[in-house]
Amino acid sequence: MKPIRTERLILRNWEERDRELFHRINSDDRVMEFFPFRRDRAQADAKMDEVRAWIDEDGYGFAAAEVAATGECIGFVGLSGTEDIDVLPAGTIEIGWRLAPEFWGKGYVTEASEAWLAYGFETLAVDEIVSFAVADNHRSTAVMKRLGMTADPAADFDHPSVPDSHPTLRRHVLYRLTRHEWQARKRAAR
Repeated sequence: MKPIRTERLILRNWEERDRELFHRINSDDRVMEFFPFRRDRAQADAKMDEVRAWIDEDGYGFAAAEVAATGECIGFVGLSGTEDIDVLPAGTIEIGWRLAPEFWGKGYVTEASEAWLAYGFETLAVDEIVSFAVADNHRSTAVMKRLGMTADPAADFDHPSVPDSHPTLRRHVLYRLTRHEWQARKRAAR
């Protein structure tokens, strides 16, 4: 993928130097609070390789977010297909994120997500981008609202990858943003 630059960030594909951070954000109990699993180092390395290959193939994905001023990787923000979630229509594109806790509350996710929404609506020409999270994940739903996304309670779903052993993590809320809504929001901000 061609790196995307924002005011403070570089959104790019994963590099070998990012492996420690990728493992950390996939094994940290605070970061993974709303996920039914933690990845050990080997699992994290394999997942990073998989995500990196998707980005190479598609030109987008859950890309590394790097602070431009320091070169420090802080987590990921990006767009991804949802083929593995059979309750969502084919072709659905989601926006998602995961940052190391020391970078929470600094506006990085919103800043990077705005750039990815522009990429999705302008470059990929998708009609809609969704985001979803466990119903109690108020940090993520707050970001969705800041991005101008709207909750669609009729589309909330039980995530098929969450095992029955974690019933409080199964229910996911779904938020939507159409290209038309995004364009209207951009015009109003001028």
